[in-house]
Amino acid sequence: MVDVILGLQWGDEGKGKIADYLTPKYDVVARFQGGPNAGHSLEFEGKKFVLNTIPSGIFHKTTTNVIGNGVVIDPVRLFQEIDRFIAEVPDYADRLLVSKKAHLILPTHRIVDAALENAKGDKKIGSTLRGIGPTYRDKTGRHGVRVGDVLLPDFKARYEEARDRHLEQVKWLGYTDFDLEKEEAEFYTALEQLKELQLINSEYFINKCIKDGKKILAEGAQGSMLDIDFGTYPYVTSSNTITAGVCNGLGIAPKHIGKVYGIFKAYCTRVGSGPFPTEDFGEEGEWLRKQGNEFGATTGRPRRTGWLDLVALRYTCMLNGVDELIMMKSDILCGSDKIRVCESYKMGNETTDEVPASLVESGVKAVYTNLPGWAGPLNYAEGFDNLEGTFKDYIQYIENAIDTRIKIISLGPERENTIVR
Repeated sequence: MVDVILGLQWGDEGKGKIADYLTPKYDVVARFQGGPNAGHSLEFEGKKFVLNTIPSGIFHKTTTNVIGNGVVIDPVRLFQEIDRFIAEVPDYADRLLVSKKAHLILPTHRIVDAALENAKGDKKIGSTLRGIGPTYRDKTGRHGVRVGDVLLPDFKARYEEARDRHLEQVKWLGYTDFDLEKEEAEFYTALEQLKELQLINSEYFINKCIKDGKKILAEGAQGSMLDIDFGTYPYVTSSNTITAGVCNGLGIAPKHIGKVYGIFKAYCTRVGSGPFPTEDFGEEGEWLRKQGNEFGATTGRPRRTGWLDLVALRYTCMLNGVDELIMMKSDILCGSDKIRVCESYKMGNETTDEVPASLVESGVKAVYTNLPGWAGPLNYAEGFDNLEGTFKDYIQYIENAIDTRIKIISLGPERENTIVR
């Protein structure tokens, strides 16, 4: 079976830490969507690593890591990422497999991304400018260039056809702030390195692992509220970030989906533009940002902060079929006299507990319940039963509201700062 770990909010929930924490239980960890816009932070033994495309199981010597066909790969950034951890994992190539069907992010994809975002003026969606959207657009438009294409004799012609098409678009948009010659040189160098990796038909590998009874963990990127279909459209990412995305992102049948772990923060954050019903623009929002060090692991951008949104959390648990919840950054709320939780939305004169089809136009306002806070600190070594009563009440309140058990509680960035109930 393939278990799934994914984020239930707008990304940055802490998927990397938990994927790394759970990895010893699995034979394979596989990324199924997204690209280098992910920023999965892992901390252990006093060291910190940020993974963008590589699965979070790479630091475990007995685990095979797969970059699935649903991922988009920037070869330059991939090897920059590898350079950051190669001293820790010199034999990474022995246990890293890359799907031949994954699409390549070309230098001109990034340029198109920047040109399109620049043309939007004050209506920017907050793109990371990594070329993710244009790459997925070429994929669905049947113009994409795939990893396996690098092994073909006509690869250069395929690349140049795509490049020239992109440059026409950039020219029409009037964008000139790029150095293509430099970017192409880096790209071709990285392609030679890419050819040295194990490039495979990953769907066959994954399905053979299932048949052989191996345990597989599918690792998501971004968050469910950024899903291309069910997120806060158009302020979303360009892939399916929910459980359903595992099937087409790895090439497996729905019957092979096992347990679904849903990760959420004890509060909410968002990077970039788009609706955020519980955003706090005041002192408490700034306090959350500072306490939680809420700055993007990939972009460095300050994250927008706010309170836990139970309407959105119920919605994403429903979409994903979540079996167990994992609550992250519980320790950040220590020292707060009260904790605000959004129970429902106000739309005009009506109250709803559903996420509207368009949060952008709906003008919803969060309806809050205030809960007592806790002093802290929360000590993972004491176990759950010995934690502060008001914190345990907060856990119980969420479980009752979502009707799903919170199985794992994270009280810090290190592996050991974790309680399993």
